[in-house]
Amino acid sequence: MDHAATTPVRPEVLEAMLPYFSEKFGNPSSLYGFAQESREAVDSAREKVARILHCRDSEVVFTSGGTESDNTALKGVASAMRGSGRHIITTAIEHHAIIHSCEQLERDGFSVTYLPVDEYGRVDPLAVERALNKDTFLVSVMTANNEVGTVQDISGISQRIRRKAKELNRAVLFHTDAVQAPGKLPLDVDALGVDLLSLSAHKAHGPKGVGVLYVRKGTPMEPLVAGGGQERQRRSGTENVPGIVGAGVALELADMERPAFNQRSTRLRDMIIEGVIERVPDARLNGHPTQRLSNNVNFSFPGVEGEPVVIALDFEGIYASSGSACSSASVEPSHVLIAMGLDADTAVGSVRLTIGKDSTEAHALKATEKITEVVKRLRGMASMKSRN
Repeated sequence: MDHAATTPVRPEVLEAMLPYFSEKFGNPSSLYGFAQESREAVDSAREKVARILHCRDSEVVFTSGGTESDNTALKGVASAMRGSGRHIITTAIEHHAIIHSCEQLERDGFSVTYLPVDEYGRVDPLAVERALNKDTFLVSVMTANNEVGTVQDISGISQRIRRKAKELNRAVLFHTDAVQAPGKLPLDVDALGVDLLSLSAHKAHGPKGVGVLYVRKGTPMEPLVAGGGQERQRRSGTENVPGIVGAGVALELADMERPAFNQRSTRLRDMIIEGVIERVPDARLNGHPTQRLSNNVNFSFPGVEGEPVVIALDFEGIYASSGSACSSASVEPSHVLIAMGLDADTAVGSVRLTIGKDSTEAHALKATEKITEVVKRLRGMASMKSRN
């Protein structure tokens, strides 16, 4: 129940990867025929990803993961456009790969606007438009939030950006972190209206250590990783051929199976939501009730902290994650939930469950049952402790 964290590699994906660890080990940059087998495999994977994104093959850049893709999008564009603007717009609920990149850029002299979100984690497209000014060169808004599953109106935001950029008579690029979207949302970059888009293979039953950055033709971007000039001078380093092959197959299969996955996972998701809300007093569903990923459930349970709930569920054979993180010996509330207006005590009592392609109705029923038992037990222990 933690597929937003990572997923197992599919057998079909592993089978496609295996030859490139051994008998087809050539360096794609070498000129002889043996190495060209590796080049052809990388090109084939690039074509698969391009079909999903409805873009040119040449606009697909392979990276080491979603974090590198996010860093490259922000820092690479900032470096290339330093002379034409110093202002970036993002939201308060982005992944730390975006938040921390923005903080680094602020230390380098750029200014960043962190837009607020509503109680469901949605940013107002009009607020994005109003934040644009004559110094803005980049906007980054995630497609779907990794913690609460809320889906943003990316195409609506894009339209607002284009309109205001035209009025300001300047170029404003639009990036989206779409790491949680494959297999759940359509990723046509023209329909979304984005110039840059980040993906990660291991969120869609592909291997870890492989990501994708879509870069629209003509987008100014300095490479984050310098070296031999691979990936059309945009990401140097010998290509991870097995990983890239696996990423192509995994993302292709996820996109093909998207309608069936959404139908099944929505049913299981709603079973958990309805069951927990009915059985656990004061349980709160975090995120938008309908504009959310089909496989994401995030609850807050006042009176308990998320970490003990996750640990107790682990003992029951259920693997979930907490919306809070341990830092130095103290539990810090999720920045996402705080931005959505939850108080710190409620925010630290959050638990996320995310359904995978092999999750079943029995899994959903067991998760509901054990969450109910665990929260009841922890609340009882807290009540006894307070009385003593």
